[in-house]
Amino acid sequence: MKSLEDIMAMAQNVQAELTKAQANLDTIEVEGASGGGLIKIRATAKGRIIGMDIDDSLLNPGEKGVLEDLLAAAFNDARAKADAASQEAMSKMTAGMPLPPGFKLPF
Repeated sequence: MKSLEDIMAMAQNVQAELTKAQANLDTIEVEGASGGGLIKIRATAKGRIIGMDIDDSLLNPGEKGVLEDLLAAAFNDARAKADAASQEAMSKMTAGMPLPPGFKLPF
């Protein structure tokens, strides 16, 4: 049976690894798109938006509603991909950790 000190050391190691993994999420990039690629949003797996590309054809005052809808769709696509990349990265990181069955980490 492990001592309390061993358990505490394991917990501190897990916390350090989680902190490192969270920081790494900001280096993973995903791209969301809508309108067949007319709008592209780049984000990190942490959900930070880092850039966007809007096709010139959408920069027409008569297309304002379409542009707004496509922007919302592209942001949502980027967010979904960021969430998926985050889950995948964190799952890989926690795969070898000795966590109790059913234990959920706060991603």
